[in-house]
Amino acid sequence: GDGAVQLEMTSSPLKVTEVVSFRCCSCTYVTRDQRGIVSHLVAHGNEQFKSEHPPVSSGSRSKVPSNTQNHKSDKFFKCKLCPEAFAWNSDLRSHNQTHTGEKPFKRKFCPQAFSWNADLKVHNHRDTGEKPFKCKLCPKSFAVNSSLRGHNSTHTGEKPFKCRLCPKAFAWNADLRMHNQTHTREKPFQCKLCPKSYALNSSLTRHKSTHAAEKPFKCRLCPKSFAWNAHLQVHNQTHTGEKPFKCELCPKAFACNSVLRIHTRTHTGEKPFRCKLCRIAFARNSDLRRHNQTHTGEKPFKCKLC
Repeated sequence: GDGAVQLEMTSSPLKVTEVVSFRCCSCTYVTRDQRGIVSHLVAHGNEQFKSEHPPVSSGSRSKVPSNTQNHKSDKFFKCKLCPEAFAWNSDLRSHNQTHTGEKPFKRKFCPQAFSWNADLKVHNHRDTGEKPFKCKLCPKSFAVNSSLRGHNSTHTGEKPFKCRLCPKAFAWNADLRMHNQTHTREKPFQCKLCPKSYALNSSLTRHKSTHAAEKPFKCRLCPKSFAWNAHLQVHNQTHTGEKPFKCELCPKAFACNSVLRIHTRTHTGEKPFRCKLCRIAFARNSDLRRHNQTHTGEKPFKCKLC
């Protein structure tokens, strides 16, 4: 088959136990652990392989089926802090850094650091402007292949990233991660300059720029400047009139994907932001923050004339 084959069973005349090994047909990987070959084949993207048996131990003669339909990726490594799960332990370790705030991937001459090596690669491409991954259906190109795959779903309508806790599915893994926060409600990353807290360290980092005075990304067409390049790109669309994010349920289109997500809730009725004190829910986080002030009595907006 195209997945795994069972190597010859070796037995010793002095022992009654027999050892079964499994070899990947696509590379030199060999293991005696059936779960190990499952995880390995999942990483290859093998669609014909599926294991329905317990792990193989010494003395067992169970074979791994090589042609089973309806394969589903087995993800044995589950995060203890959120619903995500992974086929590889190394991916789980990288994911855990989004909870701990650890950022081991750095460049020599740049202060920014990242939890994932893939994010560092994206950052490097943004500096160079290189976009080697080109869409075959439209003129767009991307710095990383994962962004191209996500973009392709805008043509096909495919939404491969499915929530484990509700029926929703998403075209982008980042959107699924953001959605998962509506289930967990955990916000371990606290701003040291104000009371706000966030589920992801990247969100906290983005928020910190609202406190920072430095705004290195300057618009070439007007005096505005921004702390983040992504915000500058969204702003540039106000000059060009480009609105690439189109609603699937009505003719409206938007310059920013986050605005499209908020708009979509007017169709679906989704209200993910819930007050902890009275349980009223809102479609936008800004509306929840405004509502919270009715409980705290906070009035942050003062008139400058009286």
